[in-house]
Amino acid sequence: MERISVFDIFKIGVGPSSSHTMGPWRAAQRFLAEMQEIGVFDEIEKVSVELYGSLAKTGVGHGTDIAVFLGLNGDDPVTVPVEQITAKIDFIRQSQTIFLGGKKTIPFDPLFDLLFLKKETLPFHANGLKFRAFLKNGSEKSAVFYSIGGGFVVKENENNTKTEKQLPYPIDHAHELLAWCEKTKLPISGVVFENEKAWRSAQQINEQLLTIWEVMQSCIFRGCHTDGLLPGGLNVSRRAKAMNAKLLQNIDYQGFEEWKMAINKSSRSFQQILKWVSAFALAVNEENAAFGRVVTAPTNGAAGVIPAVLMYHICFADQISENEVQKFMLTAAELGSIFKKNSTISAAMGGCQAEIGVSSAMAAGGLTECLGGSPAQVLMAAEIAMEHHLGLTCDPVGGLVQIPCIERNTMGAIKAITASQIALESNPANAKVSLDSVIKTMWETAQDMSTKYKETAEGGLALSVGLAEC
Repeated sequence: MERISVFDIFKIGVGPSSSHTMGPWRAAQRFLAEMQEIGVFDEIEKVSVELYGSLAKTGVGHGTDIAVFLGLNGDDPVTVPVEQITAKIDFIRQSQTIFLGGKKTIPFDPLFDLLFLKKETLPFHANGLKFRAFLKNGSEKSAVFYSIGGGFVVKENENNTKTEKQLPYPIDHAHELLAWCEKTKLPISGVVFENEKAWRSAQQINEQLLTIWEVMQSCIFRGCHTDGLLPGGLNVSRRAKAMNAKLLQNIDYQGFEEWKMAINKSSRSFQQILKWVSAFALAVNEENAAFGRVVTAPTNGAAGVIPAVLMYHICFADQISENEVQKFMLTAAELGSIFKKNSTISAAMGGCQAEIGVSSAMAAGGLTECLGGSPAQVLMAAEIAMEHHLGLTCDPVGGLVQIPCIERNTMGAIKAITASQIALESNPANAKVSLDSVIKTMWETAQDMSTKYKETAEGGLALSVGLAEC
């Protein structure tokens, strides 16, 4: 199977969807890069894009059109100033031009050059898109890409299972991860760290993990200090800021560190901590819904679970070691990669169990590692979390990553904490269900699930609420 880095699972980008926003964005960049490689970029006079399946059905609500425009325009999701996105899109629509690859201006009419083919689905994956480049000599170059979840993109007929790295401890299944831990006497985070060194140095690993956490922290902080309505037409009100103010009772603080200290000194009653976890998760996914900068964990729609659980641990744990963030992230990422290899992290393929379910399992495992759980208890925590998300549908109201997606992140975070506590008080040797078996069951459930519950806005809440795509 493919070798997946921690930083393939955790990627910095822009909301609201890793599969419908970040994936198409990266696909547009890849297409233009290929045009450069084959030497025809300078000959391009016109481009067009066709969206298929779930990308077509919920693309507007998920910002797929915006992502494609920005990708073709030469902007990058990691570095684009998010406050400038609206102005950039308005200029493209009004001028009917695009700054192709950030190099040259060509005509581009969004109404005619981006097609939503809602009744057509390409064979490999529900999230398909086709790019066409029309050259000066009258010929055409085209390519089909699939956004397969979590911001991962593959080209049609591309071999994405090649092993690019030889890892000291190759892992495709949970039982293999456990075996390496038993053989090396390393915790899960230790085994993953050794594997990660196949890509980068120890210093780079630690620095990049902290960078990921800094982006997550910034996202939580912004979300807890921003109010108003979310974009898209549903008029959903942000709630994290009001919760934060009520919980802190208007205590004065300056910046993130002082805010964190204020939280740490606040009431530690069960109800208050529960509200904080919910506020953290709401904050991230309200930012995600507003085209803010987030981290795939493992997706954008589920981006709030892991930051909320890690923030909870850092704010309320009795003791914190210097490398808590690294341990949590390394463990969670490996669990996410196992889900990706053996099931899916794409809601268009597996429903919301593939997003909130996987993120909850990742967070449960990461928290258990930080709380001193054994490798077997870490895997048990992940299994418990996923077991209680099996069959969860993806039914976004109005095609937006808002209802029920934002609140589901709070549920996933709470379930992760509960799963961790259960696992820490259990003997994994007595467990009847393994993580590998629940991942297998998740994939079988995904295959049996009706397409209308797979991010199409054609079933569940999306249908019963009765709101068309916004």
